[in-house]
Amino acid sequence: MSKKVLITGASGFVGYHLIASAIENGLEVYAAVRPESDIAHLKNLPVNYVQLNFGAVDELKAELEAKQYAYIIHAAGTTKAKSLQAYNRVNADYSRNLALAASLANYKLEKFVFVSSLAAVGPITDFNASIYDDSEAKPVTFYGMSKKLAEEYLCQIENLPLVIVRPTAVYGPREKDIFILFKTINSGFEPYIGRFNQQLSFIYVKDLAHLIVQILKSDVVHQTYNVSDGHCYDRYALANEIKKALQKKTFKVHLPLGLVNALAGFMDTIYANSAKTPTLNKEKMKELTAPNWICSIDNLKKDLQFAPEYNLEKGLDETVKWYKENNWLK
Repeated sequence: MSKKVLITGASGFVGYHLIASAIENGLEVYAAVRPESDIAHLKNLPVNYVQLNFGAVDELKAELEAKQYAYIIHAAGTTKAKSLQAYNRVNADYSRNLALAASLANYKLEKFVFVSSLAAVGPITDFNASIYDDSEAKPVTFYGMSKKLAEEYLCQIENLPLVIVRPTAVYGPREKDIFILFKTINSGFEPYIGRFNQQLSFIYVKDLAHLIVQILKSDVVHQTYNVSDGHCYDRYALANEIKKALQKKTFKVHLPLGLVNALAGFMDTIYANSAKTPTLNKEKMKELTAPNWICSIDNLKKDLQFAPEYNLEKGLDETVKWYKENNWLK
């Protein structure tokens, strides 16, 4: 009999690939989705759907006991909110409620994987250093702060077979934020914020999903891992590989930092009374202009023999093909 896995955030970008990887590995998938979630892209997959009330520990506990999930992958969260309080409610409080329910449920859960973010640790300024799994956390955004708080909450819960993964920038088919750069480059324009050195890291979504499913079946527990493809990229690498995959030439421009900061502030003002949050905002600028996002994956290699299949060139080539085949790019 296949073991059951509950995947939260299942209708999202990473969630889709987690579902695909779990099915590929013979697991019985239960996808937690909201009533308003678009799940049309999941219709051809053998998935069971559940709706969870993340605000009620007793209801969550009853759901877990009824289904007897062997594994939980908690990938639900928000990357865009108006305040630290709003981020904390979804990313920290809801995560704690699900973890508490799992720890109190009247059966033995085998693994609880929390999908955090490298933003929970934050970037560093030293170009000769890397962000390690145990580096002091200094998040620079409300999003990162909320993920850090979630990690702290979960690590305090007893009887929870917890593993935390902190992916760096995740890209791949179905991703919508970095995709904005694909569209811009496809139009022949290649913009940069200011002129300064940056070191960046990336992880292809399939490598991330396969790693998380591998963790479920491993003996690893009570560990936290930063996740990247293990390479160090300069600030031009992403656009260069996208141009190569698209076979495009571009007009490169470095926009003054002050101008982009002003634009981000203007967008925050425009969206102040909107339920939506703009892609470019003052919070996001703190991440976009940070000097060093390189992280070590030495512990992943040692503990789980993690060997990413995709570097940036291979991952972007496959991503561009998907965007074109699915008419996201012309």
